[in-house]
Amino acid sequence: MTDSGLASLPASDRPDTAARLREALLAASFTADGLLDLLGAPAYAALARSETVPALRATRGDTPLETLVRLFLLQQPVPYARVAHVLPVEDALESGWLTRVGGDEVAATVDVRPYGGPDGEDWFIVSDLGCAVGGAGGVGQHDEGVVLGVGGASTTLAGITVRTPVAAALDLGTGSGIQALHAAQHATRVTATDLNPRALHITALTLALSGAPAADLREGSLFEPVRDDETFDLIVSNPPFVISPGARLTYRDGGMGGDDLCRSLVQQAGERLNEGGFAQFLANWQHVAGEDWQDRLRSWVPRGCDAWIVQREVQDVTQYAELWLRDAGDHRGDPADYQARYDAWLDEFEARKVKAVGFGWITLRRTGTAESVVTVEEWPHPVEQPLGDAIRAHFERLDYLREHDDAALLEGHFKLTAEVVQEQVGLPGAEDPEHVVLRQHRGMRRATKVDTVGAGFAGVCDGTLSAGRILDAIAQLMGESPTLLRDRTPAQIRLLVEQGFLEPVG
Repeated sequence: MTDSGLASLPASDRPDTAARLREALLAASFTADGLLDLLGAPAYAALARSETVPALRATRGDTPLETLVRLFLLQQPVPYARVAHVLPVEDALESGWLTRVGGDEVAATVDVRPYGGPDGEDWFIVSDLGCAVGGAGGVGQHDEGVVLGVGGASTTLAGITVRTPVAAALDLGTGSGIQALHAAQHATRVTATDLNPRALHITALTLALSGAPAADLREGSLFEPVRDDETFDLIVSNPPFVISPGARLTYRDGGMGGDDLCRSLVQQAGERLNEGGFAQFLANWQHVAGEDWQDRLRSWVPRGCDAWIVQREVQDVTQYAELWLRDAGDHRGDPADYQARYDAWLDEFEARKVKAVGFGWITLRRTGTAESVVTVEEWPHPVEQPLGDAIRAHFERLDYLREHDDAALLEGHFKLTAEVVQEQVGLPGAEDPEHVVLRQHRGMRRATKVDTVGAGFAGVCDGTLSAGRILDAIAQLMGESPTLLRDRTPAQIRLLVEQGFLEPVG
């Protein structure tokens, strides 16, 4: 790996300078809310699309906030005297956050981007110049050692991560440090690893500028920097999951054949988790001709772990190759080179009999039980982020169902989850609906068909009566045998509990 072509980075061992910079940024309202107020919604949204003209037009004044936006977000040189009114400019120059250009101007050496934390915290994400999503340079980086800022994948992983207080958290492939920053809010100790030493340096800058505790930063691939005797309560990773021919770009290409990097990551995580601990990853996986993709993923799950794997999107091999060729900016280069790279991707997929590639989330939870529960599903529909609480609740419900046989289930009490509505579908004027649908308006926003008994059961679940007594009452109303209804309904109750429509009470 080489850093040729990449700018030098600010010193990461100057917490005093980072603290003064943070204070100055906040004093100028250089925050997510401050940017929206200054730029307005259209320019703010345009900047997220890497379109800088509206933001340049909105920052033609000389207020402190306009100065900082031009300096750090738009990467424009700014007169020294103007910056000196806003920042401790000599400290910033000495530590390397700024550099002199021209006669009397200074420029940023890194992109510094405001980021709002989950509880309203004002954080700052550091990345290489032009490498923040929506940065002045846009997407399309060829430097191998480049460190990107926060993109959709980063925020997705942060949103699905279970946020319970833990003793030890591990961020594999930390990049700009966004996952380590989130983990620092609820973990006593955070370890962050990356194959790219530049990424570790930038993570240190992100944490310091955000006012977060320093992490234990270690260089190496995947679990290599982790000692054999180390275990964690939380492991998160937005790994270089792109299935590509070769390891051209460190930040995205795993360097292993096919989806082996993601498989190895998942398989090795189990032995690194403490009892009850979670491991959560973003991943890509191959859809291979003649092979069930769900079975492929089930084979990745380590023993002693429950798993919930959600496929959010599928692309055919041509769409997939084009996505990542554009990500690297190859479509803007020599057409012959672009075609050769495109051919190389398709040759790789053809050799492996890959027809499509899936994108999604993988969550493991260490249980230590003999019988693990592995759920693999396709869910391309909109969800409500953050999902961390919903994911934690999913595994808690698995525990409940594992510990309760049908007889115990009928003795249990349940209540309908908040914001679940019932929809009836049928012809106008018909005496009975063709089918009944329960729909969630929170979390995964699932919808499931239920029969008349299931709809009636869910409708009266308020935690007061046991499931068995509710079914007995329904049997009496319908003129059915209570015994037969008790025999055939537990499977439907289990499904409604597993999918989060019903919550056990007590």
